[in-house]
Amino acid sequence: MSFRFHFKRPQQLAALVLLLFLGAALFIISRAPLTDSDYRYALCGREMWEKPSPALGYFTTCGNMQGDGTAAYRAAALPVTLYVQALRFQDWRERRADAARPANERTYTPNSTEGSVYDLRHQIFGLQYLLRIPFALAAMGLGGSLWWVCRRQFGNVAGFFALCVYCVFPPVLAAATTPNNDILAAWGLFATIYTALGIAHAMYGPARKWRPRIVLFTVALGVTMTAHVLAAVVGLFFSALYMLYVAERRRTLVLPLLIGSALGALFIVFASYAFRLGPFFYVFTAGAARFTVQAEAARRFLSDFRTLPLTVTLALCLVLYAAVRRSRYFGNTAPLLVALALLPLQTTQLLTFPLLWAIPFLLTFVAGVFADALETRQRRLYLLLGGTVVVTQALLAVSVAPRLHQ
Repeated sequence: MSFRFHFKRPQQLAALVLLLFLGAALFIISRAPLTDSDYRYALCGREMWEKPSPALGYFTTCGNMQGDGTAAYRAAALPVTLYVQALRFQDWRERRADAARPANERTYTPNSTEGSVYDLRHQIFGLQYLLRIPFALAAMGLGGSLWWVCRRQFGNVAGFFALCVYCVFPPVLAAATTPNNDILAAWGLFATIYTALGIAHAMYGPARKWRPRIVLFTVALGVTMTAHVLAAVVGLFFSALYMLYVAERRRTLVLPLLIGSALGALFIVFASYAFRLGPFFYVFTAGAARFTVQAEAARRFLSDFRTLPLTVTLALCLVLYAAVRRSRYFGNTAPLLVALALLPLQTTQLLTFPLLWAIPFLLTFVAGVFADALETRQRRLYLLLGGTVVVTQALLAVSVAPRLHQ
């Protein structure tokens, strides 16, 4: 199977928007001082990469990481680990070169690279960028996925509307500029569900078109599970529900496919624990997927002045969805159902932000209804409203950006 990637005007404009988003994220990162949480992610992550299980019975000195997953710790520490390894290699070369000189001409002085990240903070150039840039890149990946899904389903205008609102949404900017598992779980969950839909549609074609999508689905589910178990459970549930709905004549294939992909995802989680059975089994007994259903957090989130443009847009789209029959189709209903399921979720074992997981699904729903509205006689009015929403949300993002991490 051959893959053809086109980088024409729509792809170029989307890349430009995402690069502007990255520039804004780097600006916020440069102004936010490092916190104890940042150093903790770096410490635990470096132990995962370099020397797991330093203490008997635990995966790292921070514990077994059963609650908030390993993904964010590994992502935050990977650039730091590579940088430290580069320093060690340079130190080794200097030591070898100095050993070849006569004893009276040796000038080598060892550089310590064995301390914690906090101890090495003056030796590591751009530490705040090394720790946080992986999450900005993950947010860019989620934005690209959102644009691709919306453009493919609803057209260019709707795709760019969703992408632009996403890139200037303050909760997204906050998650993109500090180590956390939520942005990774959001990307993984979105990719999992829409890859599952891609597999279901591909089932009506030749089998060779399924295999790449099945591999992508397994990887997306595994990454989601390493970030947060609850997000993976939600993703697997909606993937099964939508695949059974779409693949009407191939439903007997859905269950074996999901079981195989789930086993592959578990293998990815096992690998994230360095193939150590103890910490891996603790994932299933620590209660990381426990949750309650409460509307208070969603109410505060939707009533926050920073999210007000999206809230107003969402209310208008819900009215149009209920009133206009042509808007009530599967492409609009699928993301709405996922968002409605995610908005009231409250985890009980750790502090997390399931509302962030709902944002790309809310934007997909809004983009779908917006695309339907553009096909009416009031197209210019809706284009004006869409532009106003993007500009207003951007102005709010600029006003709150300096205080995102205060």
